[in-house]
Amino acid sequence: MKIIDRFILIVFSILIFILAVITSSIIFGWIDLNNLTPYIDSALSTEPASNIILGVSIVLLLMALKAIFFGGKDERATKDGILMENDNGRLLISKDTLENLVVNIVKGFDGTENVVAKVGLDKENNLRVYITLYVHPNVVIKDITASIQNRVKEAIKKTSDLETKAVNVRVRNITPTVENNVEG
Repeated sequence: MKIIDRFILIVFSILIFILAVITSSIIFGWIDLNNLTPYIDSALSTEPASNIILGVSIVLLLMALKAIFFGGKDERATKDGILMENDNGRLLISKDTLENLVVNIVKGFDGTENVVAKVGLDKENNLRVYITLYVHPNVVIKDITASIQNRVKEAIKKTSDLETKAVNVRVRNITPTVENNVEG
């Protein structure tokens, strides 16, 4: 939840609590409405007080409209993954699921080994993939990493309908060549 949304929620919660206490007090007879009438009349009839009340009312109205119509996204990041909502319910795609998907895709490339994948979400809920791998000596690193990046983006889009902001590949090392020593 963004900071402004939290602020709106806190302000509305406090105001609803205060209104509930005042309303309950009037209903139970703890506050006499006739005693409050002169204060309400004077507050609404004086220029500075009525302008302040009008300004606060407009701000609260705008906050209510934002909370009602612009409150939630259908995708939200959680610490466990990405929460997606639709008319049928919710779907949580865990980071582990996305990481395993990426590892399986990269392992499908000839010339890669020791693949490790991490999935991260930035503050704007953009998906970023970080891949660390070893390559074989005969591999053209630039070509294979470009192919990996494209295939990972396509697979994540196809399987989860999520946009991937970046696929960062780190080639950690070249695997050592194994020579077969045959003794005759």
